Amino acid sequence: MSALKRITLLLALLILAACSHQPQVSAPTPEQVRSSITRLLPPGASNRQGWAADIQTAFSAQSLEPSTENLCSVIAIIEQESNFQADPQVPGLGRIARDEIDRRAARVHVPGFVVDAALGLTSSTGKTYAQRIASVRSERELSNVFDDFIGMAPLGRQLFGNFNPVHTGGPMQVAVEFAEKNARGYPYPREGTVRQEVFSQRGGVYFGTAHLLGYPTHYPESLYRFADFNAGHYASRNAAFQAALNRLVKARLALDGDLIDYGSTSASQTELAVRSLGSRLNMSNSEIQRALGKGEQLDFEDTGLYQRVFELADQVAGQTLPRAILPGITLESPKITRHLTTAWFAKRVDERRARCVARS
Repeated sequence: MSALKRITLLLALLILAACSHQPQVSAPTPEQVRSSITRLLPPGASNRQGWAADIQTAFSAQSLEPSTENLCSVIAIIEQESNFQADPQVPGLGRIARDEIDRRAARVHVPGFVVDAALGLTSSTGKTYAQRIASVRSERELSNVFDDFIGMAPLGRQLFGNFNPVHTGGPMQVAVEFAEKNARGYPYPREGTVRQEVFSQRGGVYFGTAHLLGYPTHYPESLYRFADFNAGHYASRNAAFQAALNRLVKARLALDGDLIDYGSTSASQTELAVRSLGSRLNMSNSEIQRALGKGEQLDFEDTGLYQRVFELADQVAGQTLPRAILPGITLESPKITRHLTTAWFAKRVDERRARCVARS
C-alpha cells in the first residue's frame, strides 16, 4: 500500500472514530418543552402552566419540532389574537352580531319580521334569543346561542343554519371550517362539537398550531407563515407569483394570493393573465388551469407553469425575484373598525415573535 493510501485510510479512520464519539442529542421530554414554553411566554400571561401544557400537547400530537422559533411563532399568534385570554371579549359584539344577522337575512331575502319573530322566541335559559345575543361578550357565548337556536327553535336550521356570524374563534382565532376538516388526530376527548372545541383554550391552541405550522413551505422566515395564517396557506408564495406575472403582462393583478376563483366557473384574473402569455409558456388552457389548481399545495412550485413564469420574470427583472411577499389584502370583518391589512398583521406578529425569541 502506498504512503498516500495509508494516509487517506488513516484520516478516514480518524473521522469515523470522531463521529462515533459525538454525543447523541435526544429529543426534549414533554416536561422540558413545557418548561421552555413557560420561560418564553410574555410576562403578563396568566395561567402559564395551562398554556404551556396545551401548546406542548399540540406540538407532540402533531409531531412538530418544539424549536424556539416554532414555539415563539405560536406564542406570538396567541398574544396577537387574544393576549392569552382563552375566551377573549369583543366590545359591542351583540350589536355587531345582530347587524350581521340582518345583513345576511336581507341577502337571502328573509323578511325582517321573520328574523324578529324567530329571535323573539324564548330560549332554553328563559330569555329570548334576541336578549341573549344582545348581552353576549365573547364569540364563544355567541356561538353557543346559535347552537341552541338552531337545535331548538322551529325551522331554526332551515332559516338560520348558515347565519351564525362566528366563523373563527378561540385564543388563536382559527376558522371553525379548518378545524372541522382537520379534526382527525385531535388528542383530547370531545365533549361536544368541533366548533365548541375551537372555543376552548386547548382546542383553540391545537387547531391554531395546526393551521400555522402543519403544512410544508420553503419560506425564508416565519413572517410569511404569519401572513398565510391570516390570508390562507401559501398566500405569500402565490402573491409573489402574481407579482412575477405583473412583470410579464399588461394587466395589474391584485397581490391577494388567490390563483383561481373557487366560487365561480369563470377563469380568474390570474388565470387570464397567464393565458395571455400564449406561446411563451407553450401550455394549453387546461394545463394552466390544472397547474393553478395546485395553488394551495407545496408542489405548485414543481409545476412547469410556476417555474416558467419565474424564469421569464427573472429575465425581465435582471435578478432573482422573491418567491414570497406579503399579500396586499385589506382585512374585512364586522369586528374590525379601522383600516388593517394582512401585511400589518404579519409584521405585528413577527415583532412579538422576535421579543419571544429574545426571552430565550
